[in-house]
Amino acid sequence: MEDGPLVTGQGRFLDDLDPLPGTLVAAVVRSTRPHARLRGVDLSRARAHPGVAAVVGPDEVVAALRAFPLSTGAAMPYYPTGTDKVRFVGEPIAVVVATDRYTAEDAAELVAVDYEPLDVVVDPRAALAPDAPLLHEDAGSNVATDRTFSFGPVDEAFARAAHVVEGEYDFPRYSSVPMECYSVIAEWRDGADGPSVEAWANFHGPFTMVPVMAAALGLPTSRLRLHVPADIGGSFGIKSGIYPYVVLMALASRHSGTPVRWSEDRIEHLLASSAGADRVMRFAAAVGAEGEVLALKADLVDNVGAYLRPPEPSTLYRCFGNITGPYRIGAVQIRARAVVTNRMPVGLNRGFGGQQLYFGLERLMDAVAEATGLDVVEVRRRNLVGSFPHETPTGGVYDSGDYAAAVDLAVRNADLVELRARQDEVRAAGGLYGIGVALVVDPSGTNIGYVGLATPAEQRRPGRDKSGSTEHVRVSVDMQGVVTVVLGSVPQGQGHATVARKVAADRLGLPVDQVRVVVDMDTATTPWTVTSGSYSSRFAPLVTSAVVQAADRIGETVRAAGSVLLGVAAEELELADGTVRHRGDPGRAVQFRHASGVVHWDPGALPEGTPARLYEDVAFTPHGVRAATADDRINSSLCYGFVAEVVAVAIDPDTYEITVDRVSSVHDAGTVLNQQLLDGQVHGALTHALGGAMYEELTYAASGQPTSATFLDYLCPTSAETAYDLRTDHVVSPSPLTPLGAKGCGEGSSMSFPAAFANAVADALRPAGVAITRLPLHGDVLHQLLEKNEKEATPWH
Repeated sequence: MEDGPLVTGQGRFLDDLDPLPGTLVAAVVRSTRPHARLRGVDLSRARAHPGVAAVVGPDEVVAALRAFPLSTGAAMPYYPTGTDKVRFVGEPIAVVVATDRYTAEDAAELVAVDYEPLDVVVDPRAALAPDAPLLHEDAGSNVATDRTFSFGPVDEAFARAAHVVEGEYDFPRYSSVPMECYSVIAEWRDGADGPSVEAWANFHGPFTMVPVMAAALGLPTSRLRLHVPADIGGSFGIKSGIYPYVVLMALASRHSGTPVRWSEDRIEHLLASSAGADRVMRFAAAVGAEGEVLALKADLVDNVGAYLRPPEPSTLYRCFGNITGPYRIGAVQIRARAVVTNRMPVGLNRGFGGQQLYFGLERLMDAVAEATGLDVVEVRRRNLVGSFPHETPTGGVYDSGDYAAAVDLAVRNADLVELRARQDEVRAAGGLYGIGVALVVDPSGTNIGYVGLATPAEQRRPGRDKSGSTEHVRVSVDMQGVVTVVLGSVPQGQGHATVARKVAADRLGLPVDQVRVVVDMDTATTPWTVTSGSYSSRFAPLVTSAVVQAADRIGETVRAAGSVLLGVAAEELELADGTVRHRGDPGRAVQFRHASGVVHWDPGALPEGTPARLYEDVAFTPHGVRAATADDRINSSLCYGFVAEVVAVAIDPDTYEITVDRVSSVHDAGTVLNQQLLDGQVHGALTHALGGAMYEELTYAASGQPTSATFLDYLCPTSAETAYDLRTDHVVSPSPLTPLGAKGCGEGSSMSFPAAFANAVADALRPAGVAITRLPLHGDVLHQLLEKNEKEATPWH
């Protein structure tokens, strides 16, 4: 139901809205230096420029705002602009508010910044060195968080292992490239009862950022009202990082005395919005004689950029409960660090945490196969989790699945025998052809309690634990029997309204055209919690569960009203075909709208104890997601799906151009709520992953200057690059934890494809003895590898 307005130009994006009269326009002055002390910022010429209403700089920011609350105790204060220093190219320094964007940008060029250049560090390995330039002197280190965990007899397993297999891997920093960049409208109001801020932003959540924004503004959350338009032009996680600009534009509004609008352009977005964290990581596996993985060691270092911007260090911990993937690994040791560098700060990006984890883990599983002489599929089969529920050493509880069936289906659909024969033919002719496999557990319904793992248990405040995956939904029925569903989840194109409409209609026995869905988000009127938002594949397991509970409560009242009209007990009635009817005699029925009309028009006739209301506000709160235990174990998601992927690639032996030949992708997302939307999510995740695997990387020179700030240098896949042989399928293992048995599916292939692709390229290059340890992979990278021009990596500290 979302498609019609979008393809006919009737979408309601923020640039289509003009909610406040007298709104002026802002331009942001950004740092041209990657690391420099701010000796002075002269705003006088910009303030004197005709048409300028206000200019806000570091002094105004420090005077009016508090540093954003951080998830750790690191002495690395983060404001929406540089204050004492700038720490990355593109960091905001000042905001100019003027009558129009042209005037604002002209005036922005008049802001004079006196920089004192400082030494730069952009590589996370180099940032770990004791003598590395410090971004935040008070912290005394570039390490923002450093925790070590151990679960089970790790050392004993390594001592008795037949093989110890190790690998060091690099996952790239890349973005989501939404069609629409950041956009904010904000108004500061000084009322008789104190200041307040009303803002509009294409922000998709998580709404944990609302209290973060309010705290920076020095306001209670009740004084910050946030609207999210119905359409936000894509996000995939990136737009959760918009919140500093909401705060900054609110401050600009306070100084201009008018509402302020700011729309980010593409260069600003690539320079300074957000991206997924790049990670360097070491893995080691203790392997038995039969290829069974006995224990796992993981050393993870996330490059979070210039600041540990909330909700980071989420990327390190989002997959904590499923860090062993789909494998029966009995003991785990983890070191998790986040390091700051002179790059743009990072945040959420589709599959965040899982992309990085599975690239290392699945490359390691290929190394295990090589060390044991087993086939890459067979070594995985031998280690698969086979019974459910399955508890991992780190506390994750896999709710359901049939991993072996999904693997078999993926292999069969790929026609692996035919692919191996093709590989032999190509190699015999002097060509390069490879086949890769990746298996991943796909978490959905995030338990926000995992962020607490960044703080040691003894430092967590008693009674202040955080956990949960609550989602609100409001359902009502009017006097004509029309059902309205109000969602607290903000969609980005996933079809939330379509699915919610169908779920509500099915539960109430109605045609879908008798149900409408409202998805405009207004924190003053729409039901929400701090965990609300469209992230971590929450919709299918959480939002639809709330819809079911609310619709079922409405249904009880409608059946009670129907019992008045039919003269039978409510327990004997069912909702079907737009009616309330007798289960044993379907011909004995009344229209749903007539029964609901009794509640509105004749409530006194209702059976005693029946509420005279057709309105339900439901919070679905699964109880299996709790805060981290004293020994740091946590079930970091409610549900765990599964993806098995087989990828085949061909490499031109002369140009080293890589072509994806075939992809077989099998997903287990529990009950399928809408096959078309599931397929669309899989296709979208594959394309997103293709970008990070082959094309997209936010790169920086050693000087700290970005080298991929336009689409001339930051390459994205198009439909031409997705013209491979794609074979998708699914198995169904309903979750016992959700009313419909549904799990999430929107991120799976964004986590599995990069690893499967890398394994395929490694397989193609195996005769050349080339190791694949990083992404993205394209002709230039292969040329470096094959021609032995790869530079030595910076030593690991």
